[in-house]
Amino acid sequence: MGKYLKLIRVKHYLKNTLIFFPLVFSKQVWQYNLFKTTLYAFIAFCFLSSVVYIYNDINDIDNDKKHSRKRHRPLPAGLISINKAKIIAVLLLLLVICFNFLASALTVQSWLLLLVYLLLNISYSKWLKNVPVADIAVLASGFVIRLTYGSVVSAISISSWLYLTVLSMSFYLVLGKRRNEINNQELDTRKVLKKYSYAFLDKNMYMYLALTIGFYALWCVDQQTIISYGKNIIWTVPLVMLICMRYSLAVEGESDGDPIEVVFNDKFMLVLILLYAMTMFIIIYYEPLLQLISK
Repeated sequence: MGKYLKLIRVKHYLKNTLIFFPLVFSKQVWQYNLFKTTLYAFIAFCFLSSVVYIYNDINDIDNDKKHSRKRHRPLPAGLISINKAKIIAVLLLLLVICFNFLASALTVQSWLLLLVYLLLNISYSKWLKNVPVADIAVLASGFVIRLTYGSVVSAISISSWLYLTVLSMSFYLVLGKRRNEINNQELDTRKVLKKYSYAFLDKNMYMYLALTIGFYALWCVDQQTIISYGKNIIWTVPLVMLICMRYSLAVEGESDGDPIEVVFNDKFMLVLILLYAMTMFIIIYYEPLLQLISK
């Protein structure tokens, strides 16, 4: 069972929690129908991301066999056959269609977003992964697509500042991954790395980190944000700064730069993220919770 969970990358489903952001920040997480819709959408995107991971693994199997870490994945290690992986991918794709229909029925935008995500990743695996900057843009766009998909299925708009925060954070994470791939001398397994320099990736990585914190701070002091959540939201900025600082420290170490691995391998960072999540939940839902309890 473990090899199949590794094949579909269950750990990476954490990225798909971005789909819940519009619901959470709208103060409507207790609305049963909206929560159910968003949950279906989350499951649909989780299965779709698994399809993409399987497709990439099949396409990159020869290179992965030479990679110091990726060679232990189920396909390059020979634990699962390519034919069996293809069958799993087709079954998951059918589940994507079922769950997205449950989430948004015939809402065209949601189907288009899933299709764009799938086609972008197929293009990435076939071609764009070897095109400098385009490879980074495709990977970063996945995070924004998740956020937009969550907004579409729940019919809840989200602040432009938050979109910019997620976009710049996405570039920061992807640039950090590419930077550490160069640092770990994986040039033979990823051709595009030969077209980047360590200095270029390092400078741009920290430029996007600065933009991330800047955009987040601007969202916190935005008049609409203060009206919605109160002035105490500004106290989450230092927490975000600490999380980013800790992440940068981990990336500067011996990490391979994969965001999920970085987060799960740093207990202190996990504590900071949980503290941030709890603080935000209290700030956003303190009054709605009181109203719910008083009913």
